[in-house]
Amino acid sequence: MNKILGIIIIALALYGGFAMMPKIETQKTNKIYLAGGCFWGVEAYFSKLPGITYTETGFANGKISNPSYEDVLTGDTDFAETVLVEYNPQIISLTDILLHYFDIVDLTSLNRQAHDSGTQYRSGIYYVNDKDRTLIENAIKEEQKQYKKPIVTEIKKLENFYPAEEYHQKYLDKNPGGYCHIDLSKVLKYEQYKKPTNDELKQKLSEIQYNVTQKGATERPFSSEYDKKNDEGIYVDIATGEPLFSSKDKYDAGCGWPSFTKPIEKKSIKEKADLSLGMNRKEVRSEIGNSHLGHVFEDGPKGGQRYCINGAALKFVPKNDLIKEGYGEYLYLFN
Repeated sequence: MNKILGIIIIALALYGGFAMMPKIETQKTNKIYLAGGCFWGVEAYFSKLPGITYTETGFANGKISNPSYEDVLTGDTDFAETVLVEYNPQIISLTDILLHYFDIVDLTSLNRQAHDSGTQYRSGIYYVNDKDRTLIENAIKEEQKQYKKPIVTEIKKLENFYPAEEYHQKYLDKNPGGYCHIDLSKVLKYEQYKKPTNDELKQKLSEIQYNVTQKGATERPFSSEYDKKNDEGIYVDIATGEPLFSSKDKYDAGCGWPSFTKPIEKKSIKEKADLSLGMNRKEVRSEIGNSHLGHVFEDGPKGGQRYCINGAALKFVPKNDLIKEGYGEYLYLFN
């Protein structure tokens, strides 16, 4: 009898302990709605990006309830084919998402993307949180500098959104050879250069490489073998292998760290305000691996930029090894 009573007391204690355990909070996510022509390709592209937690095709900002695909095709409903993009802001920011959007959508084309024309194929960015509007407008203003023609992408608050029929969801996953106006090869590198786990990085990287890329440390000036290196080749993220800089854009800035005038591709680098050490600087990180690389300054050659990069964050791939190492597509840099 005492044994049974003891079991009951222990069970009650355990139950009480579990009841008092703090509730586990789910990771906070944000939402943005993007229209950019046929929603099959837009959805497929964003679904493959790190930090995107959910995507759904649908119809946004129209004037009837629960439209069908056929209703929208008439062009009389004011709906735009749109993709709901839900994301983890700790992994990918709204600014990063917009840069990807700008890369795959013709922002100057009115009511048309590739072979698709009509108001339902217009480009649009529809926000849920009012605070996002200023960020979106500033991003568009900055992107306008890349175009001679005016950007016609509409920026509006989301009024309504209706999911498309089931056969439109993950359409290109179900139909790999289906029509797509977006070059999905652009996003395949996010799978190719996937970031290893933290434990894997600790095994793969040296102590200084890990501290620089994962903890934001800075190596001592003039300590990197890459500071004075002049060989032809590219510099990739030591953590993921993502291509970042070319020797063609490297120069001796005399600062003690490898310096470049620009990255190979603008979207491979993301910038972040850095107010540490009582200074106002721009930190630069790799897009896919989110590795800390260094900082960018406005004192480069001919009034341009200087990407001041820790050598410990980089791996050099010689020009003659590009094909062997899987970077053959970058040989064009040296032709």
